[in-house]
Amino acid sequence: MLIFKIFRRAEWDDFRLAGETAGAPVDLADGFIHFSTAAQVAETAAKHFATESDLVLVALNPDALGPALKWEPSRGGQLFPHLYRRLTLKDVVWDKSLPLGATGHIFPEGLW
Repeated sequence: MLIFKIFRRAEWDDFRLAGETAGAPVDLADGFIHFSTAAQVAETAAKHFATESDLVLVALNPDALGPALKWEPSRGGQLFPHLYRRLTLKDVVWDKSLPLGATGHIFPEGLW
């Protein structure tokens, strides 16, 4: 199983350049990095990035993130993965563009 983070292109570029990140502004405000499961990521994209097209979907192995990854209730009482440490490039399994289509974001094939 993989978990996912959606970055705006500029955030992803900054992350790649620095080699690590404390996350997007919402992550900094909340004190942890927000992730979604495959079952949650489309709703996350629709809710928080509805009109944004130049996005990057990043996949991570939750087991490799260690004890700093916590599963906590959030939207609708669902458990969401939250990371309580900086995210590093070595944590990333893959990254893919997440464009906005006519009916919503276009996710990579095979994600579900």
